[in-house]
Amino acid sequence: MERSEVYTKLNSIVEEILYLDDLQLTDEMTAKDVENWDSIRNVEIIAEIEEQFDVKFKTLEIEQLKNMGDIVTAIVEKS
Repeated sequence: MERSEVYTKLNSIVEEILYLDDLQLTDEMTAKDVENWDSIRNVEIIAEIEEQFDVKFKTLEIEQLKNMGDIVTAIVEKS
């Protein structure tokens, strides 16, 4: 799967969970950069990523994801 495809799907997931419109994710973006993205929402986002992309992350892998670029790279590598 291409990074652009992952970003399109990922953007929809994050927008839906955070109740946002017109969000544009970037490689450098972190949860701190997005309104309403707290630890509870983060768990929801990861769970939805795992379901929508049919991937599984170990706790250590999740802890090492520092920004959206890391998440996209992890999804591409696992799919």
